[in-house]
Amino acid sequence: MIDRRIKFRHIQCFVEISRERSFKRAAERLYLTGPAISKTLKELEDILGAPLLTRSRAGVALTNQGEVFLHFAQMSLAALQQGLDGVEQAGRQAAENLAVGALPSVAARLMPAAVSVFMEMRPQARLRIMDGPHGFLTDRMKLGELDLVIGRLAGPEQMQGISFTQLYTERVVFVVRAGHPLLDAPDLERIADWPVIYPSPGSAIRPLVDRFMVERGVGELPRRLETVSGAFGRVQTRRSDMVWIISAGVVANEIADGHLVQLPFDTGLTTGSVGLMTRAGETPSAVEQVFRMALSQAVDTLALTA
Repeated sequence: MIDRRIKFRHIQCFVEISRERSFKRAAERLYLTGPAISKTLKELEDILGAPLLTRSRAGVALTNQGEVFLHFAQMSLAALQQGLDGVEQAGRQAAENLAVGALPSVAARLMPAAVSVFMEMRPQARLRIMDGPHGFLTDRMKLGELDLVIGRLAGPEQMQGISFTQLYTERVVFVVRAGHPLLDAPDLERIADWPVIYPSPGSAIRPLVDRFMVERGVGELPRRLETVSGAFGRVQTRRSDMVWIISAGVVANEIADGHLVQLPFDTGLTTGSVGLMTRAGETPSAVEQVFRMALSQAVDTLALTA
């Protein structure tokens, strides 16, 4: 354990004397008097219990213990300087731009928490967020309009040229308004009795929902509206008897507030990976690396399942 009596001034004085090989020149560089710098070195030697320097007519020389201590003292000062430079760079006014695409479930749940962390870590960065369906966002990323996209892992044909890093897993849920008649006797086969908001073609969750419905023996839904628009779904579901099939993250806040109610159906079959998508082979920029750190912290804070 480092002796708490050792202060920064002790290290700085010792390194400067060793570098200049002169107490006088070191004192001048540090704007100290001769007696003050001598006293500081003596304090350090007393704490360490070993002589670090010797003085003679030939000048100042390091002892064996001094040689060893100088090596690590210089490394410590260099590391501290790097830290100071990093803080200064993070606070510079120079604009750092990052364009992020977020699928609806991510935009509603993860992004607010991640952005809060990111803005504290990189207050001067300019962050642009675009939401939309999977194909639209990944196409924008391939064209260079977005730096990264956060959302569900899609099929192989949609992931060509894309690198994927999992953040957590998420399932699809069935939700209705509070007081919906289906809540009195929840039965998956009965959802055809009401209009349904169903995932649109091309959405990442559509194949999962199609498979789930087939395996559960649910027939054709005669009144089906297809969309993954979170804004539309939230309003329409609360003001009607429609059943909304959507990723859990899209409606997590509404369920927590009691505005929407999740039907007690086992939808484990629809569980899929949610993660960060980037153009394959690209090295992340400094600002993107900070955003990745913010995402990880947000996932931990929200206790999402990895």
